[in-house]
Amino acid sequence: MRILLVGAGGVGAAFAAIAARRDFFETIVVADYDPARAEKAAAQDGRYVAAQIDASSADAVAALCREHGITHVMNAVDPVFDMPVFDGAFAAGADYLDMAMSLSQPHPTTPYEKPGVKLGDEQFALADRWEAAGRLALVGMGVEPGLSDVFARYAADHLFREIDELGTRDGANLVVTDDDGNEIFAPSFSMWTTIEECLNPPVVWQDGDWHTTPPFSEPEVFDFPEGIGPVECVNVEHEEVLLMPRWIDCRRATFKYGLGDEFINILKVLHTLGLDSTEKVRVKGVEVSPRDVVAAVLPDPATVGPRMQGKTCAGVWVTGTGQDGAERSTYLYHVVDNEWTMQEYGHQCVVWQTAINPVVALELLARGTWKGAGVLGPEAFDAVPFLDLLTEYGSPWGIKEL
Repeated sequence: MRILLVGAGGVGAAFAAIAARRDFFETIVVADYDPARAEKAAAQDGRYVAAQIDASSADAVAALCREHGITHVMNAVDPVFDMPVFDGAFAAGADYLDMAMSLSQPHPTTPYEKPGVKLGDEQFALADRWEAAGRLALVGMGVEPGLSDVFARYAADHLFREIDELGTRDGANLVVTDDDGNEIFAPSFSMWTTIEECLNPPVVWQDGDWHTTPPFSEPEVFDFPEGIGPVECVNVEHEEVLLMPRWIDCRRATFKYGLGDEFINILKVLHTLGLDSTEKVRVKGVEVSPRDVVAAVLPDPATVGPRMQGKTCAGVWVTGTGQDGAERSTYLYHVVDNEWTMQEYGHQCVVWQTAINPVVALELLARGTWKGAGVLGPEAFDAVPFLDLLTEYGSPWGIKEL
């Protein structure tokens, strides 16, 4: 297996650090628009090669694949670049993985009732082409989406006879401080992506179809395990809701994220001021995207690890009828402590938790344990080998009955 890693930011660099401890691949070409960032991530392993790439160009992706004989393209850049990387991989005859699917577009007249272009629609529209070519595009293979979808598959196959709701719930008790120990606002993940998913109309799967709601709707307090505790979670647009019902029978599918009042207020202000816009505006003779400016002035998520404390939790709350015919309510989850990931890998827990899952998936593909063609989500594969290998990597998962 010869892998092209597109993107050497927080998640991409963590991916490289995790993969360096495994032997299932021949080489990884670490590519980024910033050559210095690619070289830094590639320096840790003799099997790695650094390269410069423009992820907005499918031709550039394809050319780099052909130059290095790439078999698998791992997309670790913001989802705005999904389609060029996706198309470039196909053009070069490589398989493809990503952690976030192609972007949505709200319904033009009723955005808070009906979906417009949904997350992943552009990729699923090309599924027949990938299947006919015998190539695999494994989409949404991060942590959420990704591990959450694996949990849903496991619950459907081993824990439940009928599923009422697949409710992805994400929460944390992470705190970032400045040099004086004062708590500061510093998102632990890409601010560009966070703005996109949090301010778009959330999608809910209900009784055989998708509908949308206003952002931050249906707040609920969810009690997260392993000391994180109660966190208020709200509806957020996310891929699980678009992926899970394609392969798993369920009456309802939701995604709720523990943002917190401060973060929600900041997002609302950004939207009110138009600072969430991706359309470029002219400022003193220079054209810039307001959202790019917001992302640029905040701390780089890849650098906040040393000043971060706490844990992050990703999981799926499944309700319905258990295998024994009784009502069941179960939370399948994965908790990661920032202190541990910093000590073990030198990367903060949120990007590390995202990055470990595509590494596990690629190893299963290299072994031939997971096989497939077309555009597939994690739900299309057997969950047990994945969860076993995740535990082997030193990052166990848990089950909590609610």
